[in-house]
Amino acid sequence: MQIVPTENLPSFAALGLPRGLVDAVARAGIDSPFPIQAATIPDILASRDLLGRAATGSGKTLAFGLPLITRLAGTNAAPRRPRGLILVPTRELAMQVTDALAPLARSSNVSVRLVAGGLPIQKQIHALEAGVDILVATPGRLVDLIERRACYLRDVEVTVLDEADHMADLGFLPVVRQLLDQTPQRGQRLLFSATLDGDVATLVDSYLTDPAVHALSLAEASIDTMTHHVFRVPFEAKFDLVASIAAREGRTICFVRTKHGADRIARNLSRAGVGAGALHGGRTQAQRNKALAAFRDGSVPVLVATDVAARGIHVDDVSLVLHIDPPQDSKDYLHRSGRTARAGESGVVVLLTTPSEERAVRKMLAEAGVAPEQRDAIAGDPKVAAVTGARRPSGVPVVEPHLNRTRPASPRVEHGAPSERGRRGAGARGTRRRPTTGAAARHPQQAERRPRRAHTS
Repeated sequence: MQIVPTENLPSFAALGLPRGLVDAVARAGIDSPFPIQAATIPDILASRDLLGRAATGSGKTLAFGLPLITRLAGTNAAPRRPRGLILVPTRELAMQVTDALAPLARSSNVSVRLVAGGLPIQKQIHALEAGVDILVATPGRLVDLIERRACYLRDVEVTVLDEADHMADLGFLPVVRQLLDQTPQRGQRLLFSATLDGDVATLVDSYLTDPAVHALSLAEASIDTMTHHVFRVPFEAKFDLVASIAAREGRTICFVRTKHGADRIARNLSRAGVGAGALHGGRTQAQRNKALAAFRDGSVPVLVATDVAARGIHVDDVSLVLHIDPPQDSKDYLHRSGRTARAGESGVVVLLTTPSEERAVRKMLAEAGVAPEQRDAIAGDPKVAAVTGARRPSGVPVVEPHLNRTRPASPRVEHGAPSERGRRGAGARGTRRRPTTGAAARHPQQAERRPRRAHTS
């Protein structure tokens, strides 16, 4: 395994990319390659199978995308027979890969199309009938299209598996194997993953032939560009602290365990004067797209997400990740935290823990290889403000009906909102909560984390 060098990197032109594509990359504002790109592009252009170990935010989309565009330029795909295939685990990642590659591919007269669950399938069928050079797909939707005889994989020259470890986590590897078996054995295969153990290693052994192996770093290595903090906070004071941190300047991603928690926190933050959107598996695709778009353009500075959505969030300039609820394990902590400090930038990661959670949190962080600064914290603490930029929320409700609201806003705030709780009289009625029933009540986190069936991806 070759460790990727990070200094004295060659230019895109020196890596063997054609001038037209190099110019398109420059017009996109990318002046020089990232380390993973400089390491992998020559091997991919040489038609070698490749195994890349790199975390999200390292530039791996262009690492496989630029040589894929180069390889496929000059010949157009036949109807329903893509020539390049990029498999990704989530709709959000599929959309972002497509958005990153499509403008660059146009400079080489290479078409890029997206197929994913939650989006109109008929439009995807029409696109395939017109011919697609590079198909970016989630596994389940691609299987649906193949079963409808709208797509065949016999002409695929290059197959890319992006975030293979996340596909394994979601239970997609049997479907991925089914799809790989339909591509030509002589075709080139590229696999990118933050970790290379377990089912991913088995996949590599089964489908890659004498691959070039490049290791930028494990996901843990991005720890070096982050500062990590644990704030111990009493349960009853937790939301006040959340609201003050979320009221900071800059983009902030907050992580919670359940989709109901994400909706509640986003709604309460908005009512407290902090623009916030929710992102989780229970939202429609249109709602998820709007929440991400508003977060990207800065109109909504805070995104509250669950672990299911953690790897679908690829937004630059996220300066702080706030773990409102501690993650399930060290791997989730690293993937959540990896939403900041992307592409060599720095970032701040804050984890909130109540006294009852502290022991488990310490064990989890030790497993993640993180040695955070720890302190007791409440809203208004100057030390918290120094670390996070926390400030008092305005208390003026932010109206974002297209992101969070399903009914007209009420002046009453749910239990836990900061400014309203102190203004309610001693005899005021608390917010009534609708009881949760069934399996979700017994195992709320499990209900959120359970993967969808593959064909709905």
